[in-house]
Amino acid sequence: MDADALSLYGVSFASRLIVGTAQYPSPAILSNAIAQAKTEIVTVSLRRESGSSRAGENFWALIRQLGVRVLPNTAGCRTVKEAVTTAEMAREVFNTPWIKLEVIGEEDTLQPDVFGLVEAAAILSRDGFQVFPYTTEDLVVAEKLLRAGCEVLMPWGAPIGTGRGLNNPYGLRALRAHFPQVPLIVDAGIGAPSHAAAAMELGYDAILLNTAIAKAGDPATIARAFALAVEAGRMAYRADPMQPRDMAAPSTPVIGRAFTDLARA
Repeated sequence: MDADALSLYGVSFASRLIVGTAQYPSPAILSNAIAQAKTEIVTVSLRRESGSSRAGENFWALIRQLGVRVLPNTAGCRTVKEAVTTAEMAREVFNTPWIKLEVIGEEDTLQPDVFGLVEAAAILSRDGFQVFPYTTEDLVVAEKLLRAGCEVLMPWGAPIGTGRGLNNPYGLRALRAHFPQVPLIVDAGIGAPSHAAAAMELGYDAILLNTAIAKAGDPATIARAFALAVEAGRMAYRADPMQPRDMAAPSTPVIGRAFTDLARA
């Protein structure tokens, strides 16, 4: 087993890129993007479909064919009750205790309702779920989520679907420093491979994204670019890169350099 493998609730993964499955132009494009991303985990939002219509059955079949682990998502839930109910339905549909927990509290930014999030996380953890909470970079909220039973935290980089990258690098860096042993996954707001690499260079364990791949002109190619960026960022972090400084420092040593006296008598 790779010593640098990603471990989530006791399961190890070689890939540190998690990809969403919404908004793709076609099933074929989705399948190609997942293959190019080399991801081992995809998120899937549970849709409330009529049992008689069998709507979505082809989509679920495609997800199974991808051979990846499914992380169900309570996307769009606004209340604790709605999130818990959706999680319970997802466990039955996908036969997994994993759940990406979203409790949205603000419409314009889709910011998490952190109070409801902690409450829902505690309920689901007691019921045997392994919760992946979509949260902010707030240290107090992070501590409460861990006490509620979460073993993974998923802070946002920026609001969902904005592609703005890392709005608060200071806060993300502080979160990493305060919880060095907790798997941290940047979720939401990643728009370019450079954003993913920057998050990984901060020491984050993985990246979760959807819109930046699904809405790209060439989803398969950008998916591959994200995979390479995540790998590069992780390698850079482990290599202990130089820290920025305020003053210049010569890269060429002064000792041994030839000097020419141009002064004339």
